[in-house]
Amino acid sequence: MSVSSVFPQLEQLLPRVSKPIQYVGGELGAVVKDWDATVVRWALMYPDAYEVGLPNQGVQILYEVLNEQPDVLAERTYAVWPDLEALMKEHGVPQFTVDAHRPVKAFDMFGVSFATELGYTNLLSALDLAGIPLNSADRTEDDPVVLAGGHAAFNPEPIADFIDAAVLGDGEEAVLEITGIIREWKAEGRPGGRDELLLRLARTESIYVPRFYDVDYLSDGRIQRVVPNRPDVPFRVAKRTTMDLDAWPYPKKPLVPLAETVHERYAVEIFRGCTRGCRFCQAGMITRPVRERSITTVGQMVKEGLEFSGFNEVGLLSLSSADHSEIGDMCSGLAQQYADSNVSLSLPSTRVDAFNIDLAQELSRNGRRTGLTFAPEGGSERIRKVINKMVTKEDLIRTVVTAYSNGWRQVKLYFMCGLPTETDEDVLEIADMAHEVIRAGREAAGTKDIRCTVSIGGFVPKPHTPFQWASMERPEVIDARLKLLKQAINSDRSLGRAIGFRYHDGEPSLIEGLLSRGDRRVGQVIRRVWEKGGRFDGWSEHFSYARWVEACAEVLPEYGVDLDWYTTREREEAEVLPWDHLDSGLDKDWLWQDWQDSTAEFEQDDCRWTPCFDCGVCPAMDTEIQIGPTGKKLLPLTRVNGLRVPV
Repeated sequence: MSVSSVFPQLEQLLPRVSKPIQYVGGELGAVVKDWDATVVRWALMYPDAYEVGLPNQGVQILYEVLNEQPDVLAERTYAVWPDLEALMKEHGVPQFTVDAHRPVKAFDMFGVSFATELGYTNLLSALDLAGIPLNSADRTEDDPVVLAGGHAAFNPEPIADFIDAAVLGDGEEAVLEITGIIREWKAEGRPGGRDELLLRLARTESIYVPRFYDVDYLSDGRIQRVVPNRPDVPFRVAKRTTMDLDAWPYPKKPLVPLAETVHERYAVEIFRGCTRGCRFCQAGMITRPVRERSITTVGQMVKEGLEFSGFNEVGLLSLSSADHSEIGDMCSGLAQQYADSNVSLSLPSTRVDAFNIDLAQELSRNGRRTGLTFAPEGGSERIRKVINKMVTKEDLIRTVVTAYSNGWRQVKLYFMCGLPTETDEDVLEIADMAHEVIRAGREAAGTKDIRCTVSIGGFVPKPHTPFQWASMERPEVIDARLKLLKQAINSDRSLGRAIGFRYHDGEPSLIEGLLSRGDRRVGQVIRRVWEKGGRFDGWSEHFSYARWVEACAEVLPEYGVDLDWYTTREREEAEVLPWDHLDSGLDKDWLWQDWQDSTAEFEQDDCRWTPCFDCGVCPAMDTEIQIGPTGKKLLPLTRVNGLRVPV
């Protein structure tokens, strides 16, 4: 049965909202399929505005993987701004996809990718607009299966009431397996209804269905246990790991936005995973092991992606791109290949100790210098040992001198505030470091016309990291330290005027901490915040700390806990954590030992280059580190009419 577009109703509302073009669709790379010619239909959502959501690599990959299947249809939807949300409610226009403007409620699957927990309220807005019951228990066979993915899905307990299922880890193979299960269930006549479909998903042992698990609590508020409530689902659900990234060269046809977005470039993931062992970094822990994409596949992806999209910037993405075993040859090959064009290369975030003169020259070869961001994370050498960020002040100065000497006039330095064991003195050393950067940069560049931006984020303990047991610092302490830091940066006016200072205050970080380590009881806080108008909590102009504090005070006392219990309380080793039944492959005993090592300021090596230190991932997930070098070059080159072109 065909599903009609809601665009005729939507179009009448667009002149009354800001940036209406973001709701129109029709981008280069978009796919629109015949509804009746497909069997399984997905609506994919990044729960933020179009300008943030469209460039998201994960959604683009899944969108393309699914649409390559002849009998599968995948469309995209994003969070709508409050001005359009109000009009949609007034005029009865449901949550829609931007591809064919079909109502989200009509799809089989509603897949939502969470990069951050602050997108949870936007999920509730989308469900409400779509006409899908907020609570999964109230849904029928006429509603799509709401599936959570992304990094925040490694602890989906705060939204357990609102989702039907969650996938941990890589999605490429997972979405195809889920599609196959739905296809078969439909072909059999939908036996057992919605419950049977969810049961089939749960039996894969890699798809978590919260309704099939019960949570018991102790009298002091801690979790006693999380157990299956039926015999045919697993006690633990394992993450998915896609090996051999060369077999998954996506996106092949990147989406080219119609409206302005936060990133407008062809992005290729050059490797997945990280073993540097930064103790605060959830992404590095949960994406282990390292899997490199070969230099030849990267070259081919860049060639085809640029030809299709017309982008003039290539972003070489990973958690630490300069760690790729062939990054030098990769950058030199790409710089040489596109030397006569306006194409520039960028490494979105570069490790201080992995940037060198050769890399700098290749990244700036055609005269265009994209921004350089380095992340020392901690101001003092002591705190960098605590977080296992093995970078010295000398490393940083040497690196920025390299950048300034090669024509860059601005670099960005990223730090965190509120780290475990942190003191005022640790934070104030950021000012000393920034001053030294400017002094050394002026000397290296031979000019005073250079700048450095110091950007500060609040530390948030994340599940599946050694800091998952850590207490958070209170917002007023964070804010006081940032005030002292700003004064210290500006204490030398000559240097201070060359240093930009950007920071997030402590309040949003505390709420993110509530959501990142919360359990199912926090779901009622999220709902209360949403009912009071909470939307786009990742945006400072929309975030309300008072609204979250008020909701916590209204909801949590019923359970004998409060906001501080979830955030500023340090956990004990024996405590059952809300995500313990969700297996990232990391051994909990190893994580605990690394937490103890952090307080002793012990540095852990990178296991790519040293013997295995038994984090547990490779044997638990039946995987292994996949790195080069391959010894190959980027692409074989030849000359046509005097021009160098790929064969």
